[in-house]
Amino acid sequence: MFAVYAAEPNADAPLDSLTVGERPEPETPDGFVAVRVKAASLNMHDLWTLRGVGIKPEQFPMILGCDGAGTLEDGSDVVIHSVVSSPGWDGDETLDPKRSLLTEKLQGTFADVVVVPKRNVVPRPAGMSAAQAAVMGTAWLTAYRMLFVKSGLRPGQTMLVQGASGGVSTALVQLGRAAGMRVWVTGRSEEKRALAERLGAHATYPSGERLPERVDGVFETVGDATWSHSMRALKPGGVIVVSGATSGPNPGADLQRLFFLQLRVVGATMGTRDELVDLLSFVANSGIDPEIGLELPLTEAVTGFRAMLAGETAGKIVFTH
Repeated sequence: MFAVYAAEPNADAPLDSLTVGERPEPETPDGFVAVRVKAASLNMHDLWTLRGVGIKPEQFPMILGCDGAGTLEDGSDVVIHSVVSSPGWDGDETLDPKRSLLTEKLQGTFADVVVVPKRNVVPRPAGMSAAQAAVMGTAWLTAYRMLFVKSGLRPGQTMLVQGASGGVSTALVQLGRAAGMRVWVTGRSEEKRALAERLGAHATYPSGERLPERVDGVFETVGDATWSHSMRALKPGGVIVVSGATSGPNPGADLQRLFFLQLRVVGATMGTRDELVDLLSFVANSGIDPEIGLELPLTEAVTGFRAMLAGETAGKIVFTH
């Protein structure tokens, strides 16, 4: 079958190990289902896999792709949940110490067919395209968990999204606007801030600029470059929800501000199968059109990887069959 895969780990030149070609048809063990993939979205996790992060050398070659949407053998339209819990785990799979994502142990979605555990597929809502559904499993699910499960914010309150154009950031803007939040966004360029405004942000500001007033919650995926600004932006009792640190993982904590203003710092990683079901319903019922910045046939996946590596992202990158 046709697939896009990492031939071997390459820490210094990840795209050198990116391979487009044929892989063996997968077998479907008991308890698993085969999904014929219609669309799949690209994540930074795929670049880390090419670099050999979070995967052992003997697991290569590895088909890439954490997220996707497609059809089962009976024709049912499904969306793939990329968090795979360990056998016998009961409860929130994001807390399972032995959990994995697709492409860490199981082969990924950048192929004609992907085989996943039965619980890792959920129905695709009527009216939602395969390309729209394919972006839900990582970036949008992370944003949903940050906003609705971890932040504690209520409609009408003010949220600040640090970074305007990435997959999680654009999802936060669209989800926050649909949920009745006042959405503020920071961005490094006028182009990125304009994108956030088009997606529903009520106001945008250059990165690091002093805000006109303090906010109820900040959503962090950037880390070191924006952390001090995030701390200063919060009202007393406010919350920072963190799901990434693309600019560096060790920001100064500003502990004096943290305890004196009784701020909260909350971590968020991915989401559960049940949260994915709720996310899909919310997006469908609210009429959100998820931002897809680049849509390409899977045969042109190398172009999408180059765009992500260069930081030329505006929403999600999707590959279709």
